[in-house]
Amino acid sequence: MSSITLFKPRSPSRLRLAIPLAAVAAALAAGGLPRLTARAAVARQTATLAEPTVAVVTPTRAPVQQMLVLPGEVEAYQQASIYARTSGYLSHWYADIGTHVQRGQRLAEIDAPEVDAALEQARSDAATAAANYDIARTTAARWQEMLKDNAVSRQASEENVSTMKAKQAMLAAAQANVSRLVQLQSFEKVEAPFAGVITVRNVDTGALIDAGNGGTPAALFQLAEIDRLRVFVDVPQDQAADVGAGTTAELTLPQFPGRVFPGTVARTSGAIDPASRTLRVEVDMDNADGSVQPGAFAQVSLALATARPGLSLPVNALLFRPTGVQVAAVGAGGAIRLVPVTLGRDFGSTVEIRTGLNGSEQVIVNPGDAISAGQVVRINPHPASPA
Repeated sequence: MSSITLFKPRSPSRLRLAIPLAAVAAALAAGGLPRLTARAAVARQTATLAEPTVAVVTPTRAPVQQMLVLPGEVEAYQQASIYARTSGYLSHWYADIGTHVQRGQRLAEIDAPEVDAALEQARSDAATAAANYDIARTTAARWQEMLKDNAVSRQASEENVSTMKAKQAMLAAAQANVSRLVQLQSFEKVEAPFAGVITVRNVDTGALIDAGNGGTPAALFQLAEIDRLRVFVDVPQDQAADVGAGTTAELTLPQFPGRVFPGTVARTSGAIDPASRTLRVEVDMDNADGSVQPGAFAQVSLALATARPGLSLPVNALLFRPTGVQVAAVGAGGAIRLVPVTLGRDFGSTVEIRTGLNGSEQVIVNPGDAISAGQVVRINPHPASPA
C-alpha cells in the first residue's frame, strides 16, 4: 500500500520573519553594489592618474633653407645732385621731373658771357706769349751761333737763352689758362652723368646760377638711375652669418599684391652695427620696367641655407628651466629623461635643435612645469603630429 506524503505548510510565524530578512538583503544589495563599483572606478582612476598619459613626437630633420622676412628700403642704384660749374644765367632747360635721360644728354644751358670774354682774352694772351717765345728762341739760337765764333760773350748768350726759357714758361701758362677757360666754358652745357630719370628740377629759365663763388651752390637737378635698384635690409646678428653675396631674395610690395620681384644679395657691410646689432645687407634687383620706385617700402625674404641642418621640434615641446632649455623624452618603462638641448634657427611653430638629440627620442609635447626626471608616464596611442 503506497504512502502519500502531504505538503505541510510553514507556520505563519516563519513567514513573517523571512519577509523582513529578504527585504533587508535586497536593500543591502541595492545600496552596496554601486558603492563597490564606484570604489573600483576610483581605484582605477587613481592608478591612471598615478601614470599620466602624454602625447609624444619624434624629432624630424630641419629644412636646409629658411626664409627670413625683413623690411627693406628701396633706393636708386645711383643718384646724384647735379650742380653748375659755371656761374651765369640759365638760358634754357631741357628735362623736367619724370624725364628719362641718357648719359651725356643735355639738361640745361647757362649763359656766361664773362667766361666767354675771358676765354677770348686768354687766347689773345696765349698768341702774344707764343710770338714772344718765337722771337726769344730765334735770338737765343743766333747768339749761340755767334758764341761759337767768339763774337759775343758767353754771359750775353746765356742771358738770351734764359730769356727764351722764361718766354716758353709764359707761353705754357697762357696755354694752360686757355685750357682752363675752355673747360669752364664747356660747363655752360649741363649734361647727365649717367642714364636715369630726373626726380627734381630746381631752376627756371633766367635764374641766376651760382657755381659756389659767392656762397653755397644749389643743385640744378636730381638724377636717379632706376632701371636697377638697391634694397637695404638690416639682418639680425643671429642670422648674419648665413647671409652673404649671392644669397637669393624675393621682394614684395603692398601696391603689387601677389607679385614677387627677384633679387640677389650683392654685398654686406661686413660689420655688426653696435647700436642695432644688425648687419647691413644690400640686395640688387632688376627694375627694367620701372614699376618699383625708389623710396618705397618692401618686404624682403632672404633664403638662408645651412650646410648642416639639425633636428626640428615643435616649440611647445621645450622646457625653459633655470639651467637652460630642456626637452622631456620618454625612455624605457615610460620613465622621463630631461635632455638639455641647444637651439638653432627659429621657424615659427618649430625650432631647430642643434645638439642634445639623435632623432630617435620620443619627446613629450606640452609638458607640464612640474614634470620631473624619473616620473613614469603612459604614451598616448594617438601620437601628436609635429606642428
